[in-house]
Amino acid sequence: MEQLFFYLVLMNIALIGYGKMGRTIEALGIQQGYSFPVIIDEHNRAQLNAHKLVGIDAAIEFSTPAAAPENIMECIDIGVPVVTGTTGWNEKIPEIEALCLEKNGTLFYASNFSIGVNILFALNRKLAEIMDQFPEYAISMSEVHHVHKQDAPSGTAITLAQQILAVNRKINRWYLKGSDNDKEETAGQLPIEAIRKGEVRGQHTIHYESHMDSITLSHNAKTRDAFAAGALLAARFIKERKGIFGMQDLLNL
Repeated sequence: MEQLFFYLVLMNIALIGYGKMGRTIEALGIQQGYSFPVIIDEHNRAQLNAHKLVGIDAAIEFSTPAAAPENIMECIDIGVPVVTGTTGWNEKIPEIEALCLEKNGTLFYASNFSIGVNILFALNRKLAEIMDQFPEYAISMSEVHHVHKQDAPSGTAITLAQQILAVNRKINRWYLKGSDNDKEETAGQLPIEAIRKGEVRGQHTIHYESHMDSITLSHNAKTRDAFAAGALLAARFIKERKGIFGMQDLLNL
């Protein structure tokens, strides 16, 4: 007797942004049983509308800092839950969060979707709390990414810095090494070095240095699959939820 096989589609996802990250999400998602009936980039941006997104369970947005806020707000207006991993648009976050709450929408934002990086965030918070008791240690950070990355420092580096600033009483702000702020008085500030070279996926390091010893906490991304897997998990997480979420909600870290 002829057997019938049914292909189970976990979710219908709209991809917004179809660069290297978007293509990695698509490839990994298809392997896992996701469908991507809508793919939008700069060439067909007009298709980001309610008619085109009928039947879409969630959108995953990895575009550019300039395009991301409008893309996200369009999804919220339409009523499609949206996951975004684009960084470099922090100044728009309060406005977009307010819109999401006003529209009873769904937004999942993370500066980094790698499970390993989010474990790094948890360790960074704990280490920062401990090191606040030892002011003799100077703190610095460095991050390395591929030459195509547009924002510097990375969103992940900014998140790490903000975690440290939240608990460290001797540091009041971070600054980017090599920028105009580097020429100002830097006492009480956290320096971040941003390096762009080759096709590096992402390296983030936090340094604590004293005259006696040093402590280093770091993460090195090997492939884009780690970020894609996290974004797909986030899309499943928000499918039936309303509100504003992040990786801490997903992973309970």
